[in-house]
Amino acid sequence: MKPLRSGYTTGACAAAAAKGAALLLRDGTVADTVDLTLPSGVSAAFVLHATHRTEDSATCSVIKDAGDDPDITNGAEVVALVGSRVKGQGSEIIIEGGDGIGTVTKPGLAVPPGEWAINPMPRRMIEQAVREILPNGGCRVVISIPDGEERAKKTLNARLGIIGGLSILGTTGIVRPISAKAWTDTIDTALNVARACGCRTVVLCTGRTSELAAMKYFETTPTSDTGRLRGEALPEEAFIMMGDHIAYALQSCHSHGFMQPVLACQFGKLLKIACGHPNTHAAASTMDLSRLQQWAATAGLPENLISLVSGANTAREIAIASGYDPPLLNLVCGKARAAIQVHAPSLVPSLLVCSYDSRVILEQRTIPHGK
Repeated sequence: MKPLRSGYTTGACAAAAAKGAALLLRDGTVADTVDLTLPSGVSAAFVLHATHRTEDSATCSVIKDAGDDPDITNGAEVVALVGSRVKGQGSEIIIEGGDGIGTVTKPGLAVPPGEWAINPMPRRMIEQAVREILPNGGCRVVISIPDGEERAKKTLNARLGIIGGLSILGTTGIVRPISAKAWTDTIDTALNVARACGCRTVVLCTGRTSELAAMKYFETTPTSDTGRLRGEALPEEAFIMMGDHIAYALQSCHSHGFMQPVLACQFGKLLKIACGHPNTHAAASTMDLSRLQQWAATAGLPENLISLVSGANTAREIAIASGYDPPLLNLVCGKARAAIQVHAPSLVPSLLVCSYDSRVILEQRTIPHGK
């Protein structure tokens, strides 16, 4: 198999574009490439794309190459405008966002509300790159991604409180191919935002269908505590898209102080959780229907249900053909809670089993000790 190719973060691309623009502003000549030493210690060469110079500013861009990672920003044009010193600015380098760069509207992110969504490490990279070329002079740097607002619609940015475009991210400068880190970083960020927004609990969702079901389930406040898990409507910040990263999300909940999370998932993911898989992606886990058959037989479930399980090809087939049989769902939920305790022993989770058409089929609540 051909090795997968690494790429570069938006932060690295922004710094490279800024260095190219600073060179053009200083020398008046266009360079083909610029070299950067990334925070990881790796030296990288970036090809400069579009360039433009006026009397007091210069603009360069870099086309982001994310390697073999399926990044939404792959192929995006990252543009940097470097302008001459503003009167009274001194030697300071001011870094701002332009078209396609989001602004932060919620607490809990790496930059405070009201600021451009350009994270601290990319800011340092940009400043260092410009300082190499303009060591003593102050200037204004504006980073933009022309189609960033449109690309951002395919991300969780709005949920996290980043409005109007993309974030400029990256701590090492390098994007590792097909890496889980981008997703787990998003889980951590979402939990930071939930905590900063005052959420008392969070709902971990394995996919969009389960998330929609859970959101609908919690959209109105019930009249009594017998209605829903927390007896209150939940804000959007409480819903965390964990995807397949079950163990990581649970452990991150613990570190963020969310000790009674709710897990919302369909039956297939529930079964994988019950089997103890830390990651439920098809490449990392298998669907063991034979184990479900053994559980059903040991629990004394009806023979026709055991026969259905033994003859089924998928978990979805079992769920639908059984009419989401409550004893079967409760059995698997119990196994799932036991598996969750292995991943994160201190958590007291509750479960929402969702249908394949965005409805909550079963709620299994875990009552904390002493409650």
